[in-house]
Amino acid sequence: MTTALSALGGASRQSLATARASLDSVLKTLSVADSSALASDLFAVVAALDSSTPLRRAVTDGSRDAASKSKLATDLFGKSISASALKLVAELAALRWSSPSNLGDVLEQLAVESEASAANMANELERLEEELFSFSRIVVSDGDLRQALNSSKYSSEGKRVLVAKLLGSKIATSTTRVVGHLVSGLRGRNIESTIVFYSAAVAARRERVIAHVRTAVALTDAQKEKMTSTLSKKIGQPVRLNIEIDRTVLGGISIRFADELIDATIVSRLADAGRALAV
Repeated sequence: MTTALSALGGASRQSLATARASLDSVLKTLSVADSSALASDLFAVVAALDSSTPLRRAVTDGSRDAASKSKLATDLFGKSISASALKLVAELAALRWSSPSNLGDVLEQLAVESEASAANMANELERLEEELFSFSRIVVSDGDLRQALNSSKYSSEGKRVLVAKLLGSKIATSTTRVVGHLVSGLRGRNIESTIVFYSAAVAARRERVIAHVRTAVALTDAQKEKMTSTLSKKIGQPVRLNIEIDRTVLGGISIRFADELIDATIVSRLADAGRALAV
């Protein structure tokens, strides 16, 4: 799935990885409501950056040291957003960016992921993905709706109201919030490419709360429950297991989640022993 973030330059790609790790750290401490509020704050910062080219350049100026850029962001947004959001924005401002616009792109990614995190805590993440896909099908099939959502004649609030009436009250609360942000934040894109961006960001968050488990033998229900509970406490989010039975691991277990790998398979231990003996 192609998004604006796939075209990030080297410095911005590295900063994106750092930014997502920072988001993980912040989200561990937040409730459903707080995660959604964090998303709203980040969207507000994106809108502010999009509205001013000098502001974007000042906050991302590579000739300025990290501390001064972080302070500038704190001075600009300190009175208008939450402490959690300000922490993230200040940390991101201190990073290096290949293009001034990349900071806004990454903040938008984190905002969508924050809403997806709220959906995950509310056990609505899969439903959010499904309903976002259904919305994309509606947009594709309805030329008048697509034209209205792409038109500058409608205000952001007008588009929110239009979509709310269209989707009704049967969709998840998380979907209502995400689609509301989506239709009011095209950022120079058309509605179709904006849906693609949001869908990719939601999928990216889902990948960070799925633990990919490789084991030689099937796990018992008790083992699955204990593993899910342990990982959920570590991540600070509900975690789902994706279990693969792989006879090649011989024994033990391998768990990959977010950017971490816990490899306690016999194959891994034998490889480590072989490397040790080769020294």
